[in-house]
Amino acid sequence: MNARSIFGNSPVPRYAQLADLLRQRIARGVWAKGQKLPSLEELVLEFGVARVTVRQAVELLSRDGLLSPQPGRGTFVTAVPSRSRWLKLETSLKALADVYRNDKPKLTLIEEATANPPLLEDDGTPAPRYRFMRRVHSTGDEAYSLISLYLDDRVFRMAPARFRKETVIPVLLELPKVKVARARQTVTISTADVEVARYLEVPLNSPVALVRRVFTAADGTVLYLGEVTYRGDYIHFEMDLRP
Repeated sequence: MNARSIFGNSPVPRYAQLADLLRQRIARGVWAKGQKLPSLEELVLEFGVARVTVRQAVELLSRDGLLSPQPGRGTFVTAVPSRSRWLKLETSLKALADVYRNDKPKLTLIEEATANPPLLEDDGTPAPRYRFMRRVHSTGDEAYSLISLYLDDRVFRMAPARFRKETVIPVLLELPKVKVARARQTVTISTADVEVARYLEVPLNSPVALVRRVFTAADGTVLYLGEVTYRGDYIHFEMDLRP
């Protein structure tokens, strides 16, 4: 197996891709805290990369506090990725708004324009015009989601400055003249394509969650469509199962 077959032609540096794979193994418990990693030669052979690539990946995880290289002994796991990175996918509109209201991510605008949303047959009736925004959400210096959102332009013009600077859902629900009669969310597990890998700085084909949200008014007009791609290591989906 060679490096190309594992990592593909991702714009993300290969050592960063390898570090993400190692991080996932630690998170899954493949390598427990205190356990020694395979040798440098074994990792080079398994992943088909240069020795310097493995060293750079280990150095990156060492700076994150997950690994500790010890001369003459090897590299040991010193911590596991924190669950504080998790974003719980809520199953009620109020809880979802509260998550965004309390999270307050850094928003990086990629594109803003007038555009027609890709509505499905049962989504509802399109509004006359939509405001389209595409942006990256980050916490600290780490991007965790890429979102394309379409907002009824009549709603957008009620609070354009807030919609541009804040997460959309809490602002939308706080507008007294806007009433959401129906809200639906679908979640699909997929893999990162080249664009997603570049914006979220994850390896090509790494796990992601595709979340599609549609809010409609009482008359069936689609007020909001959000298509969000989350990094797989940021998503925690929990449901109560009825006996």
